Amino acid sequence: MRGIAGPPGDARTLRLITIPISHYCEKARWALERAGVRYREERHVQGVHRVAARRAGGGDTVPVLVTPQGVIGESEQILLWVDGRTAGEERLFPADARARQGVLSLCRRFDQVLGPRGRRLMYVHMLAQRRLALAYNNAGVPRWEDLLVRRGWRLMARFVARELDITEGIAAEDEAVVFAELDHVAELLADGRPYLCGERFGAADLTFAVLSASVLVPPRYGVPLPQPERLAAPMAALVRRARAHPAGRYALRLFDGHRPVPVSAAASAPRLDG
Repeated sequence: MRGIAGPPGDARTLRLITIPISHYCEKARWALERAGVRYREERHVQGVHRVAARRAGGGDTVPVLVTPQGVIGESEQILLWVDGRTAGEERLFPADARARQGVLSLCRRFDQVLGPRGRRLMYVHMLAQRRLALAYNNAGVPRWEDLLVRRGWRLMARFVARELDITEGIAAEDEAVVFAELDHVAELLADGRPYLCGERFGAADLTFAVLSASVLVPPRYGVPLPQPERLAAPMAALVRRARAHPAGRYALRLFDGHRPVPVSAAASAPRLDG
């Protein structure tokens, strides 16, 4: 069952503040749509997202989910909130306290290692491809934000580089860490288990799949992502290597088998003009 983005005036519709391409935001979208929770996504470009997040009652980061019960500003907390409103057989977290802690520990490892490293690695490659980055980065944001980034690309690139601490040689270090995390997942799956933490798809699987998306660019994602044939040779090679990895193949199967058809991707076709 997938989520339905309701009309702006619908009080039953939650607000989800995002950066469209963010894999942490995709984590929230996937969970909401999987549970059939109605929401309206409000997309913003990097930098502007901070203002939008604060105005919504969150902090400096997205996703931020605005609910009748309050504002949630962390992707893990959004998953837990959604899980509390999901039928038992479809829940992402186990009821058993010990098993639940094991799932949370693995999710937090991905959140703290795979997510940030993969994100920075993606930006290192994409900031060097202005036209392609602009075509996909601004999907569904307000028109004025799209124009702001297009006209102020150099300023935007410097902002991202500073925020992510992009320095000379960091891509090689990040790539090594990302593939070490893929190796870790492959080792967990080597005993034949169907999912990372048991017999059913759960939060650890969703979190791993989403946070590996920066190097897998899965076709089934909340917004369109550039596929290898459109990427520059170094990034395309990285994506193909990640997709060929046993853990990469596993993540893509999770997207194919468990990611509901995104509710808004069809309305997010990339602009290919400069």
